[in-house]
Amino acid sequence: MLVRYLCRMLQPFVIAIDGFSSSGKSTLAKQLAEKLNLKFVDSGAYYRAVTLYFIEHNISFQNPDLLIEALQAIDVLFEYDAIQKQSKTFLNGINVENKIRDMQVSELVSEVSALSPVRKFVSNTLRNINDQKGLIMDGRDIGTVVFPDAQLKIFLTANEKTRSERRFLEMKNKGAEVTEYEILQNLSGRDLLDSTRKTAPLKQAGDAVVIDNSNLSLQQQLEIATKFAETALQKYLRK
Repeated sequence: MLVRYLCRMLQPFVIAIDGFSSSGKSTLAKQLAEKLNLKFVDSGAYYRAVTLYFIEHNISFQNPDLLIEALQAIDVLFEYDAIQKQSKTFLNGINVENKIRDMQVSELVSEVSALSPVRKFVSNTLRNINDQKGLIMDGRDIGTVVFPDAQLKIFLTANEKTRSERRFLEMKNKGAEVTEYEILQNLSGRDLLDSTRKTAPLKQAGDAVVIDNSNLSLQQQLEIATKFAETALQKYLRK
């Protein structure tokens, strides 16, 4: 019994959710985390926070030494307000949740996240996040690079039109002045960059389960994911 307990301590229960931009990864991850009482980590928010820092400090993407130096000055923390059901991202102690979602960051985040020093720094940081209860992390390489041994890997997808409409409504609700065409172009560009970058490209893990939510409600999506999660958790606890 002690050996089994220690093994679980060393290998916490992890659910990795990957997928394209605006496929609903964070929404599903938050829902599952609340339902299963697990820690939620939004890896995309980490890359967005790094991007914001580079923008605000005029960091050149072409200078690897400067990038590495800048990364050492970055500290990102996450908080989840269970009452308001909102995530908060803190960059060096400042709440930047709204800032990291604007179009300026959105247009550069895929380029920044493709930089090898950035990818290595963030992946190592995310990999060291631990919680004895287990955690759910969403992103683009969580099941393939950050947690390749995750007990459950979900690849979330939706058609481009659906994803574009979701992103447009999200931005409009936040008061952003954007057009549907701008959103579609941004998503198409990010899909291409994320899928073709040399370091940790976005791809479906071989052992991931696929959920296409193009025509699913949030409740239907959650029910499907919960069944997968409960099965994975039962297997984990039996080890």
